[in-house]
Amino acid sequence: MTTAHPPVPKAELHLHIEGTLEPELAFALAARNGIALPYASEDELRRAYSFSDLQSFLNLYYALMAVLRTEEDFADLAHAYLARAKEQGVRHAEIFFDPQAHTSRGVPIGTVIEGLGRALDAAQETYGISTRLIMCFLRDESAESALETFEAARPYLDRITAVGLDSAEVGNPPSKFREVYARAREAGLKCVAHAGEEGPPAYVWEALDLLGVDRVDHGVRCMEDPELVARLVAEQIPLTVCPLSNVRLRVIDDLADHPLPAMLDAGLLVTVNSDDPAYFGGYAQDNFTAVRDALGLDEDTLRTLARNSFQASFLDEETRAAYLEEVDAHRGA
Repeated sequence: MTTAHPPVPKAELHLHIEGTLEPELAFALAARNGIALPYASEDELRRAYSFSDLQSFLNLYYALMAVLRTEEDFADLAHAYLARAKEQGVRHAEIFFDPQAHTSRGVPIGTVIEGLGRALDAAQETYGISTRLIMCFLRDESAESALETFEAARPYLDRITAVGLDSAEVGNPPSKFREVYARAREAGLKCVAHAGEEGPPAYVWEALDLLGVDRVDHGVRCMEDPELVARLVAEQIPLTVCPLSNVRLRVIDDLADHPLPAMLDAGLLVTVNSDDPAYFGGYAQDNFTAVRDALGLDEDTLRTLARNSFQASFLDEETRAAYLEEVDAHRGA
């Protein structure tokens, strides 16, 4: 990231807080909690961040979560992300968390939400970043587990803006989670879901028609279905695309071949995000810089992507308008 110009103001809409766990913090939390990691050093752990597909990433991702035990751990994790996000020009962050990955280890859901909330409550004052929290269900767990998780989270719904769906996509269609999404909508929550990353375009249709999602996370495979693209364009359903993640998880072989320009040309409301930045080699602005360099995107296109991020957010209209003014006033790479 260059220091010659400040990065364009942006919202990050596809960010797993557990995926911001850098090796240094992992070792620090392991030491604090008396946990032995199966790696001799931070460098050895960082070398393990090499993946053949989504599942190989998830195996390490879940293993490292063992270091997250207390409210303080979750607060530290969120603070570390927010500090990096500020440097990357993030002004608003809608942050995913995976309660089942923690409750299955004996960590109460309240510990997770209160710990993250402690950092998010301070985010505006400390980092100049507004925040929202999105509770995700693990799609490779049962529909019953998702329902139990939602009910356990009811006392904390005032802290949660939306529900999401993540983890291993193939073989776990959105239709599996119709009931919990219906419950979330009844509770007044927004809805998002990972679809069309490793899974087929049919999963995007299901997310729209059966889950009633307000935006689609990833969604790059929509380009295989012209009818789906036409619908996404007509309804301006946002897509939260994660370019460096797509390359690291072998969804796309080379960033130079990424469909992002074609998606923009088609009129899709595309945003650029970092997904699991500690594992995938870059935070929000790193992704902007990478697509700029690999795809030859000009400053106006990057500004469009930044505008899209605020348009696609769950912000109130007044705050959204203020952020859009910041984007329009920005000049620089």
